[in-house]
Amino acid sequence: MYKFYPSCLKRAIMNSLETIILGGGITGLAAGITSGAPVFEAVNSPGGICASYYVRPGEKERLNQAPKDQEAYHFEIGGGHWIFGVDPAVLNFITTLTSVKSYARRSSVYFQEKKLYVPYPIQNHLRFLNSKIVEQALSEMAHPKSSFCTMKEWLEQSFGKTLSELFFNPFHELYTAGLYKKIAPQDGYKSPVDLSLAIRGALNDVPSIGYNTQFIYPEEGLNTLAQRMAEHCNIRYGKRAVKIDVEAKEVLFEDRSTISYKKLISTLPLNRMLDITGLIVETSPDPYTSVLVLNIGAIRGENCPNDHWLYNPDATSSFHRVGFYSNVDSFFLPKSSRQKGDRVSIYVERAFLGGTKPTDTEVALYSNTVVKELQDWGYIMEAEVVDSTWIDVAYTWSLPESQWKQEAFKVLERHNIYQIGRYGRWIFQGIADSIRDGFIIGSSFKKY
Repeated sequence: MYKFYPSCLKRAIMNSLETIILGGGITGLAAGITSGAPVFEAVNSPGGICASYYVRPGEKERLNQAPKDQEAYHFEIGGGHWIFGVDPAVLNFITTLTSVKSYARRSSVYFQEKKLYVPYPIQNHLRFLNSKIVEQALSEMAHPKSSFCTMKEWLEQSFGKTLSELFFNPFHELYTAGLYKKIAPQDGYKSPVDLSLAIRGALNDVPSIGYNTQFIYPEEGLNTLAQRMAEHCNIRYGKRAVKIDVEAKEVLFEDRSTISYKKLISTLPLNRMLDITGLIVETSPDPYTSVLVLNIGAIRGENCPNDHWLYNPDATSSFHRVGFYSNVDSFFLPKSSRQKGDRVSIYVERAFLGGTKPTDTEVALYSNTVVKELQDWGYIMEAEVVDSTWIDVAYTWSLPESQWKQEAFKVLERHNIYQIGRYGRWIFQGIADSIRDGFIIGSSFKKY
């Protein structure tokens, strides 16, 4: 257990500051730029789950920067993080720091038992399914909707029993680690429902829809964006907060140093902030899921698709998504393979209930199983790099009619602690929204 010690003991005490920021991910960096407040980051590099790293073929060492000869696979800590929904102001900011490329989404649902690819979203591409399924799906989607409470109920009301049993239920069972049966519906824009498009898609091509039909990515990598944002911040690395005394307004870090503050901006997950502050919310907390990401660099198999990512409802290894960094851009491959395309850089995501984590032995066994499955599919041949990362709070959910978030915000704000960002606010948002969020909140705490 950590205790707060007098300043004469073995730790450095920093001066009291007006405002501080916890977390050097994209949101925290944006808030640091506009507020001028110092940013305290737990690890030794910026970006959070958006940080990139590199691994040479046949090696295990992670490199924070690409080697000079460029002979390394390029991965990201949290799997593929593409920048979508960018308004002109945020795009202008990003392009002042790094050049970007624009991409049109290529994604599909893959039913491995049938070896069937259906372009995403499945409800708008019914012509890839058999005529009986098409008839049943359209009839059910046209049926008047009734009330719903859970995500599972919303899916069936929106897409009908046929498509739910075929795809939506098994996929969300994996994606939410089973929570979809009890959590509230959210992020409906990810699976838009338009009966007229569904009817058109049963016969012909339809326009791409959804929140990520177009996206951008920095030409030099996402880590470059984070690093250049950090250059405009007063950022202090290796400062993992382990306890906050809300009465004394003092943060204790893992290295036993402390900082006093008057106001605190936090990008840390909401549940984590309640833990380290010791503040109590009477309502039961909303759930979350963790994600194990496998980053794989391999010799490309003859059946490897050209999609940017696939939604997987029936993978025997229980992953819910496999993405192909190098199908987005060959930049993710070792330099010698960028023209030949003989290698592939992949990320594989599997969800776990929050609070559960596989052992190192279980991760190793799972990694071998995933590699074998991808080889059986013909996606890869020899795996040259298999590297796992763990995102503890990866996706946040809410229970029906839950007021936990709102009550938690109020409790923290009474102690001058303000939550921002995807995990701080317990919502889903992309990189562009995270930058905007940080700018808005940071500017409101700027000293004039």
